Amino acid sequence: MTAPVFSNHGCRLNAYETEAMQTMARQAGLENLVVVNTCAVTAEAVRKAKKDIRKLARDNPGARIVVTGCAAQTEPESFAAMEEVTTVLGNSEKMDPARWAALAPDFTGETERVQVNDIMSVTETAGHLIDGFGTRSRAYVQVQNGCDHRCTFCIIPFGRGNSRSVPAGVVVDQIRRLVAGGFEEIVLTGVDMTSWGADLPGQPRLGDLVMRILKLVPELPRLRISSIDSIEADDALMRAIAGEERLMPHLHLSLQHGADLILKRMKRRHLRDDAIAFCQEARRLRPGITFGADLIAGFPTETEDHFADSLRLVEECDLTWLHVFPYSPRPGTPAARMPQLDRGLIKDRAARLREVGDRAAARHMAAQVGQTHRVLMESHTMGRTEQFAEVRVAEPQTEGRISTLTIKGATASHLIA
Repeated sequence: MTAPVFSNHGCRLNAYETEAMQTMARQAGLENLVVVNTCAVTAEAVRKAKKDIRKLARDNPGARIVVTGCAAQTEPESFAAMEEVTTVLGNSEKMDPARWAALAPDFTGETERVQVNDIMSVTETAGHLIDGFGTRSRAYVQVQNGCDHRCTFCIIPFGRGNSRSVPAGVVVDQIRRLVAGGFEEIVLTGVDMTSWGADLPGQPRLGDLVMRILKLVPELPRLRISSIDSIEADDALMRAIAGEERLMPHLHLSLQHGADLILKRMKRRHLRDDAIAFCQEARRLRPGITFGADLIAGFPTETEDHFADSLRLVEECDLTWLHVFPYSPRPGTPAARMPQLDRGLIKDRAARLREVGDRAAARHMAAQVGQTHRVLMESHTMGRTEQFAEVRVAEPQTEGRISTLTIKGATASHLIA
């Protein structure tokens, strides 16, 4: 008999939940099981998940295969139709220990092959706290799940449900345990981070949570935020950016595009000038801060002029790390019904946008030569600066600790110390 095999696709939150599922499967004594935690953000992500399922079935003959995650939530029938798949679990069901106990060979009750309920009816975050998920130096803490917004390109709210928050006290208690366990950096993660608190008493904001963590866990060396919607950044968050050195000077922004008309057709809540103004203000408050951003290339009706606005946005916002997504229609979303662009054109524009991003990252790397950085070591030979640039060292450092290093050189992808 063999231990369960887990395959994770997609975001950090999925990875966090995979860790929780591994714990529940172990507690249920499961064996000869393969679990695929899927992503639904693009059609390509779904295709890769199905390809992975077929490969895992070949590599693990006789194992039962459980498919879960966002793609399983949004299109359970397509996975149930695969002959390799034994069980399909929804995003809420996968966080229920009873569902995993029911997969044990000696379970005598009946279980349905497809267990996917209405995710919109879920009103709380799962209570699983995974102490130690991440590297030995960095741990991830889920503070929020779901999204109340309905961007026209996005299927994720239908996979994750509406926004719901983990109470601040629960978050603080978990971070205290993680810091006591030796972690030097905590990353707050969620689907729509800036909506944190809207469903809690008093409707606190993300900035309030950040300030509370830093105040109540003074022994925490570094706090990082995974991704935010810049238009929803609150005053307390901006004060934290300005005055809290333990809050890392790096933000990943959900920008998506640089043209106002496309942003409106995406049903985004900001315009181009809003993004530029936020970056300028954050940089004024915290000189040296770096920005990553999600950008979509080839959205329906995008002209060459619209695309040029996205290219220019990289410079105007001084973006350093780009996540570029070639647009792909997701069935059931409004954008899928809009006039589509040629796939070859979409891929070309995505490649051009990535090239601009690569040049921006290379400029940032080159500018760090001669500077001194506090580097959190993820291994004996690799770490990250406070701005999240990768650093490789010639002389081994203590894994999981912060080293003060002088940057001696740079490549397009990493620094050398």
